[in-house]
Amino acid sequence: MEYENAAKFLKSYNRIESQLKILYGGKATQNFTDLVKRCTDLNMTVRRYENELIDYGKLRNAIVHRATGTEEEVFIANPCDNVVENIAFIEKQLCHPPRLMDAIKIKKIASVFADKPLITAVNAFAETWQKSLIVYDHGKMVGIINSYGLYAEIAAHASDGGDVNKFLRETPCGAIVREEILSRYRLVAEDTTVFDVFKAFEDQKNLLAVIVTEHGVMGEKAMNIITPTDFPRINRYLETYNVKPF
Repeated sequence: MEYENAAKFLKSYNRIESQLKILYGGKATQNFTDLVKRCTDLNMTVRRYENELIDYGKLRNAIVHRATGTEEEVFIANPCDNVVENIAFIEKQLCHPPRLMDAIKIKKIASVFADKPLITAVNAFAETWQKSLIVYDHGKMVGIINSYGLYAEIAAHASDGGDVNKFLRETPCGAIVREEILSRYRLVAEDTTVFDVFKAFEDQKNLLAVIVTEHGVMGEKAMNIITPTDFPRINRYLETYNVKPF
């Protein structure tokens, strides 16, 4: 087929354009380049491929010609294989972005029960070397204990002249669950994309971790926890997905 590559290119281009209009709520007649620029603040993939998308918008106009006085479009040029493959990769990332749970295997998450003494949390930190413990109360997630937050609680108790040993053995874990600590974690649903997670860390500089639950709401069981130390693993997955590494 003489213009097979042109047909493939236009197919991917049209899908990308439709997705951009959905993202921005653009008009049917809105210019493609304008759409791309307006969506860079809304979507990480568009922002990363802004230059390529703008170039492909110009290329689309170079390979497709509308006959005078008709609505029929005809191909007048044929892009190379590399261009067709690249725009297909961008289409895949924009329209079918990789899910976080596909990129990161479910790992064991350290947890404690709200009614157990703080010494339980201390022991859990010592055994797992994790920095965050999910706190459950009757099977529902009610908060998070961060290791540094626990150190601060111990230090404050000691500076007030309190008995640290008694504090750890008689204070329930649920008693030190703090809203300010929870605000440094983000709950997301299991269908969250890899790019959504990167954007979460980009938007909130003091974010400690992203916690995955079924619907991304408090009370559900934690399925996974993602920290910046997981980024190299995610990038290795993205390499197989033909994505620019972060």
